[in-house]
Amino acid sequence: MRRIGSATGQGGPGRRGVQAVDEDFSAELHPRWRRYLVGGGRLEPTGSSLRFVVADASARRYADAQIDDYQGLPRWRFPWRPPLRLTVRARFSHPAGELAGTAGFGFWNDPFLMTGARVPTLPRAAWFFYASPRSNMKLDLEVPGHGWKVATIDALRPSALLLAPLAPLAVPLMNLRPLYRALWTPIQRALNVREALLPVEMTEWHTYVLEWERGRARFSVDGTLWLDAPSPHGPLGFVMWLDNQYMVVTPQGRLGWGLLEVTGRQWMEVDCLRIGP
Repeated sequence: MRRIGSATGQGGPGRRGVQAVDEDFSAELHPRWRRYLVGGGRLEPTGSSLRFVVADASARRYADAQIDDYQGLPRWRFPWRPPLRLTVRARFSHPAGELAGTAGFGFWNDPFLMTGARVPTLPRAAWFFYASPRSNMKLDLEVPGHGWKVATIDALRPSALLLAPLAPLAVPLMNLRPLYRALWTPIQRALNVREALLPVEMTEWHTYVLEWERGRARFSVDGTLWLDAPSPHGPLGFVMWLDNQYMVVTPQGRLGWGLLEVTGRQWMEVDCLRIGP
C-alpha cells in the first residue's frame, strides 16, 4: 500500500499543505523520492521492503545509496515543518561497530552541498543517525562520537551565531581538560545539540518514531522514549541513506573526513516509512 497525499494546515510559504507519506515499498518507488546512488550504492526492492546497499566499496571512492525529497530545491522550499510524526521500520545487515560508514533517516538542511548548488550553511537536523568507528563527532558531552544514536542540532539559532566570533578563542582552551566541560556546556546548549545512544540491536527489526513538534523533538524505539529535546527550526528535507564515509568534528578543533573500505555487502532494509501530522 502507498498513499502520498496532502495534509492540511502545515504548509510553508506559498503552499496550502505538505505531503503526507505512507510507503510500504510493495510497489515502485514513488516519484517524490529522488535517488542519489554513487560509487556502486544501489537500491534493491524485495517486494515488501527496500534495501539500501553498499557492496565492495573502495576507500578511494565515495559510495552512497540514498533517497531524499529536496534535490534541486532551495532550502526555503524544503518540504517539512513541524508538527509531524515520522515512523520507520528498519533493520541493518551488521551490528553497531561492524557496519562501516554512516547511515540513518530523518530531517536536515543538507548544509554541505551534497545534492545541489546551494550556499553552504551550518547544520540543522533531527534524525536517527549511525556513524561507525573512525568517525568522531563528539558534539554531546555525555555521548560518544560514534554509534547508533538519536540527535538534534540547530547551529543557525541566534544564540549559536552570537557565540561564533568567540570560537577562535574557545577552541584552543577546550584542549585543556579542566576547561572543556565548562566551556563546551553553554556552546552545546546554544547549538541545540542533544544526543542519546540507542541500546538496541541494529540487525533486528525495530519501529523508530520521531515526533517533531514546534519546540520539541521526541525520539522513541518500539514505544520506548530515548530522547526529548528542543527541536530545530524548519523547513527541512527528509533523507534516508547508507554510505561509506567517516567524519571527525570535535570541540577541540579536530576536523576530518574520509572513506572506508566495505568488503562484501552491507545494507539497511526498510519496510515502512510514514510521515504525517
